[in-house]
Amino acid sequence: MTPSDLMGSDSMPISMIDSAIFKDMFGTAAMRAVFDDAATLRRYTDTEIALAKVQGELGIIPKAAAAAIISKADSSKLDMVELKRETEIVGYPILPLVHQIAKMCGPEGEYLHWGATTQDIMDTATVLQVRDGLAIIERDLDELDAILDALSLQYRDTPMAGRTHLQHALPITFGYKAAVWLLMVRRHRERMAQLKPRVLIGQFGGAAGTLASLGDQGLAVQEALMAELKLGVAPVTWHVARDGLVESIQFLALVTGSLGKIALDIMLMMANELGEAFEPFVKGRGASSTMPQKRNPISCELMLGASKSVRQHAGLALDAMVQDFERATGPWHIEWSAIPESFILSAGALNQAKFMLRGLEVDTVRMLKNLDLSGGLIVAEAVMMGLAPHIGRQTAHDLVYDACRLASSKGLRLAEVLYEDEIVSAKLDRSQIDHLCDPANYLGAAPQMVDQMRAWHKPE
Repeated sequence: MTPSDLMGSDSMPISMIDSAIFKDMFGTAAMRAVFDDAATLRRYTDTEIALAKVQGELGIIPKAAAAAIISKADSSKLDMVELKRETEIVGYPILPLVHQIAKMCGPEGEYLHWGATTQDIMDTATVLQVRDGLAIIERDLDELDAILDALSLQYRDTPMAGRTHLQHALPITFGYKAAVWLLMVRRHRERMAQLKPRVLIGQFGGAAGTLASLGDQGLAVQEALMAELKLGVAPVTWHVARDGLVESIQFLALVTGSLGKIALDIMLMMANELGEAFEPFVKGRGASSTMPQKRNPISCELMLGASKSVRQHAGLALDAMVQDFERATGPWHIEWSAIPESFILSAGALNQAKFMLRGLEVDTVRMLKNLDLSGGLIVAEAVMMGLAPHIGRQTAHDLVYDACRLASSKGLRLAEVLYEDEIVSAKLDRSQIDHLCDPANYLGAAPQMVDQMRAWHKPE
């Protein structure tokens, strides 16, 4: 029986990430294929094969035994029912796996798992899976980078209201907003490159991490095994030093946190009251069962949900770092769910982000309309700074403050109030007041910052 055969009517998925209905909303097939049972058992077996190979080359086990293990060990031939039964007794899957693979290899199977301990195999297999998972995340971030770079360029000079505390603050451009999103993605790509040397390190230490069972050949086997698997080598066994793997989850929490921020922005911009940007239109997508007019922010909701879930896994993983002595009593098991679920949710969120941002519908007319909602109050600072050289900054601030209150209470445009103010009209003519009250003239360095961001660590 193969891993896929184990799924039957009495073993239906209960998690969103492997649900037949929801799994492609919360994850991706590519990432699930990295962490599913078949992949996990294959990586356990790969590690056992690599260990036998290098030990045969170093003369630690007979070359014939190494050759038999290399040629005959096959995770696809494992009896999953028996593996499950024995794992539930032992508590870990490696001894049951070794039992079956050793039988596959005949008498030479006696040399399987020579000098290793369960955690060596499981940790190294996990690192191999993390390496594959990071490769997928890296490709997704590259694609997202390109999408945001294009958005930043396209809307470099498109004015819109900048908002602080959910209130109009100053004019910005939509390209500037996209460039802020791009900044986070570029920094995540930097983090990816920086964390790999710390995370992609294999595990081989034996029972208590000292490699005692291999005598003076332990370190040579460790080095050869990691070279075979193309993994880094730690200077000391890290059975209970989990910061490397935990860092990978913290990284995913940062990535999904940024995606959650982007999602929240777009969700708010999709609100009827703003109507500035929308997820791509697909007939029926985001529809309500009872309100035909609805166009709900589906991708954004999934991105935001993933960001919150991965954040919880990040906290859980940090808690699991507190381990006792040379082998943990329990905390290690937390990683078994935190790592694969974090990767799957992150891949799902990135997939939603790419879809949503690649087809984002931007209403530049509505942005301009919203920018003018306050009748020019959004550029009060511009007026203040324009008057300051003539009457002083604080005096200008107080004057414009009073003008804003009057405009707001009377339903007038700020420029109209300023026309009638004797102090202002003595220093500025109508054309100067109109210029100061035009939001498009008060974008600051926003367009130039877009240019800087696009050039900053530009991918090849």
